[in-house]
Amino acid sequence: MTIIDLKPGQKARIEGWATDTPPQRLLEMGMMPGSAIELVRYAPLGDPIDVKVRGFHLSIRASEARLVDVVPL
Repeated sequence: MTIIDLKPGQKARIEGWATDTPPQRLLEMGMMPGSAIELVRYAPLGDPIDVKVRGFHLSIRASEARLVDVVPL
């Protein structure tokens, strides 16, 4: 399951990456394995996605959200 599969308001824990190398941009924003994440909302056309990680709201692209493996809480 990835972030893109979550519904608004749903919380999950980041497990890892769907690629061999973790996306540097997401790591710099604090999306580390083990961190809790909440999907806040989708933009009207579905891209970008507003997520809450470590108390911060982040907007990420749908293509980036597909790279983050999560486990629902």
